[in-house]
Amino acid sequence: MATVQTAIPRSVIWEENSLSLLDQQKLPHITEYLKITSMKEVYDAIKTLKVRGAPAIGIAAAYGLVLAAFSYENSPIDEFLKSLKRDADYLAGARPTAVNLSWALNRLVEKAGSAQTANEAKTDLLHEAICIQLEDEEVCRTIGEYGLSLFKNGDKIMTICNAGSIAAAKYGTALAPFYLAKEKNISLEVYACETRPVLQGARLTAWELMQAGADVTLITDNMAAHTIKSKGITAIIAGADRIARNGDAANKIGTYNLALLAKAFSIPFYIAAPLSTFDFSISDGSLIPIEERDPEEITTFGGVRIAPEGVKVYNPAFDVTPNELITGIITEKGILSGDLTEAIAELA
Repeated sequence: MATVQTAIPRSVIWEENSLSLLDQQKLPHITEYLKITSMKEVYDAIKTLKVRGAPAIGIAAAYGLVLAAFSYENSPIDEFLKSLKRDADYLAGARPTAVNLSWALNRLVEKAGSAQTANEAKTDLLHEAICIQLEDEEVCRTIGEYGLSLFKNGDKIMTICNAGSIAAAKYGTALAPFYLAKEKNISLEVYACETRPVLQGARLTAWELMQAGADVTLITDNMAAHTIKSKGITAIIAGADRIARNGDAANKIGTYNLALLAKAFSIPFYIAAPLSTFDFSISDGSLIPIEERDPEEITTFGGVRIAPEGVKVYNPAFDVTPNELITGIITEKGILSGDLTEAIAELA
């Protein structure tokens, strides 16, 4: 089967001593890369969703810690490591739900811990950050291959949020099968939910799939049930920001709704995520911290107020899908199914 070259946008690019980040706040209207030269700029980019998506957050944070380390004056290694741990904790506070953030930072801190001098540690940190990015690209492609094995030519698949190439090093997780399908001339129709509260499905998923020439149709979140029924959706796939030991998975708000709909319509519901998204320290999804965002994301639209002044707002950014609603979790090590608690224990 012939392979087709596909335009796959990237969100995190290291350039010598600075970082280029695709400003996802400005998509789809403006494609702009920000030149980032300090740790605080990386923190702001993560906090304000200029860069988002669990793997991309981890990669960006890793480079942010590198930038912090490069700014330190020459000092004994113990002082260097103390400063590094302080800045890693600072960066980890940018987004509480995505476990990839702390995973990447801990990996860099551990790597630096084996260095004998501050200069050696700086070199090791940069190499480790680059390794994390290269590994993620390969991981995402492997996840895509496993995911694509679950679908057949002509399938119609629904997704939510943005778990694509701009949420990772390349390919993404939940969107990776669609990029590979395009490369292999396999026809898949994608139905993308707009994804409240910040419309990442409308602004980002639709945009990047169109860049690759994929067949994508945008719907609002509350059209999902009608769309599944009227369009003959054959499966639902979503990414995850954190997965507990029992398989409970946190993802953008509305994912739980889709899992319930998949059960009602007897279609499979898949989560696609790398091993770095698994949090083996927590037993179930009730222990996953759920980020709540600014009420103005709901009470205003395009800077114009659309809700009454003073109305109370509940604005969780994520929900948790319980393991019994998940048909399978697609990882770089294969597809976990059946008793997810047992499958994840074997993986761990």
